[in-house]
This record gives sequence, C-alpha cells and structure tokens, in this order.
Amino acid sequence: MADLHTATERLNLNGFLDLEIDPTLDLVEEINRLKREKNAIILAHYYQDSDIQDIADYIGDSLGLSQKAASTDADIIVFAGVHFMAETAKMLSPGKKVLLPDLKAGCSLADSCPPALFKKFKEKHPDHLVVSYINCTAELKTLTDICCTSTNALAIIESIPKDQPIIFAPDKNLGAYLIKKTGRDMILWNGACMVHEIFSHERIVKLRQRHPNAKFIAHPECEAHILDMADYIGSTTGLLKYTINDSATEFIVATEAGILHQMEKASPHKTFIPAPPENNCACNDCPHMKRNTLEKLYLCMKYELPEIILPEWVIAQGRASIDRMLEISEKAGLIAG
Repeated sequence: MADLHTATERLNLNGFLDLEIDPTLDLVEEINRLKREKNAIILAHYYQDSDIQDIADYIGDSLGLSQKAASTDADIIVFAGVHFMAETAKMLSPGKKVLLPDLKAGCSLADSCPPALFKKFKEKHPDHLVVSYINCTAELKTLTDICCTSTNALAIIESIPKDQPIIFAPDKNLGAYLIKKTGRDMILWNGACMVHEIFSHERIVKLRQRHPNAKFIAHPECEAHILDMADYIGSTTGLLKYTINDSATEFIVATEAGILHQMEKASPHKTFIPAPPENNCACNDCPHMKRNTLEKLYLCMKYELPEIILPEWVIAQGRASIDRMLEISEKAGLIAG
C-alpha cells in the first residue's frame, strides 16, 4: 500500500509517471501480463511511438478509436494517445476505468479553443449548428451538436440540411477544406494543429523534384497551400489505405511521422518519406503524442493511474455529440476495421 500511496502522490504532483523501473524488466512481457490480469485493452493512435503501436490491441485514428472505446468489453481502457482522446473514451464508456500514461499529453488544437471563449462566440450565432472536430476538450463537446473526425467530416457536413448555418470548430484548416469540398459557407473558429501547420511548401517542392515518381499525400489539417499540392488528401487511416492500394512505390507523407511505421509494416517494399517542416527537424513529430513511452505505459497499468475523471454533467451533455457522429458514420458505412 505504501508503494501505491507514494505513486499516487507523485502522480498528483507531477501529472505523469516518473517512477524508477527495474532495467532488467521485460516491459512487453509485463504489459501483456497486466492486460490479462486486469482485463485491460490498450488503444493507440497511429502517431504513437512504434513500440507502443506494436503492443497495442487496437491502432487507429480518432473515428476507429472512438468506435472501439464504445464497444469494448474490457474493464480498463488504457489510451496511448492524447488527453482529448482519453476523455472521449471515458464519455463513451463512463462505467469503465480509463487511463492515460501521461496526463501532460495534451493537444495544441484542443488548446486553441477554450470552451469559455467559444461559448461567447457561439452565443453570437444562435441559429447556427455547431460541428466540432473531435480534437477538442470534453467541455467543448458539451457546446457541440455533432462531432466529426477527419474520416467522417465530409459525411457529417453533407448530412446537415443545406439551409442550416454551421459553425465549424476548432480546426480552421479542416474547416476550409470542407468548405471547398462541400460548397457550404461555414463560420470557422480560428484554431489549428501545430504539427500540421509547420510543413514547408518550398522544401516539399524540392523534395518532389528529387523524387519525381513519389506521390505526395496529406492530412486535411494541413494548410491549403500544402493540400493544393497533394495527390491524395485523407485521414490517417485514409492515407494508410491509399499507400497500400496505390501502385506507386514512393510516398511523401504530410502528417505526423508516427503513421510511417504502419505504412512500412503494411508495404515493406515501398519507400515512405516524411514531408519536411519549416524547422530543422528531420521529420514532424507531435511532442504531446510522444510524451507516452513504454515505461509510462507499464507504470500506468501497474498502478492504474493517471485515471481520467470527468464530471457527470460533462459526460451527460457531451456524449450526445459523439453518439450523433457515430450514428451518422454507421449510416455512411464508415466503420473502422
């Protein structure tokens, strides 16, 4: 009990696990043992480190992860992703214990739309229906009519009557892409993802000149001038499927570099090149996603901390927007494999 008490105190103070681990411990074996003993499931986003992806029970994008969180019969959901994803899992499975390896694994896009400010913004447009990208806080979902992901965003917008005015939040880049695709005149919240806004147009042009046979593929969170160059635009799952099915053997990929691990596993004979950012890094990593490590995952499962706790009113008021999204996705046939 003293060990658990100490761990809890350190978690409450630090917001993440920094306890020492026996260096001789086989973490993969221990994590698998804990999964069996605790009837736990590990859900991991494509942007996680490869070792976490390899040990996860399910790897996917936001739509697939939401569907899995809603349907799992596990007692514990361990979410290897960022905070809003674990919150979504808790909203969909309020009776289950939901754990996040590092509470500081946040999201720049979610942070760009504070609920209190958005509430005032929404009040200025009382006749508008609010569609929010799932990359937002649980509290923002309470101010949302329908959530969407990059996989189902087009289907969500097209399901809404054309005479119904829409506010789209928080991603202005995804919103602008949807306006272009649907012709809808939506009001956009001025938010963005730090990872997807940093790609360099000039460096990508030069990279394509060096790899003339490569297809350039991009996530719709990228800025318009990047999307205009793309041979294909899609969600992380969409990008992965495209690389599997397309005949090209080289791809330049404009999204978080974690997805390249699954692309390489699925198509080992193909070459995948991360699109260059404007900074001096070799690739584009999300610092929040990469806060999760195998060591933190093990400690999280061992102590069942940090746990995601949400007020009942947030779950009650916010879940409806996610349920509506899942309902529309199912009707549109957008069910993750």
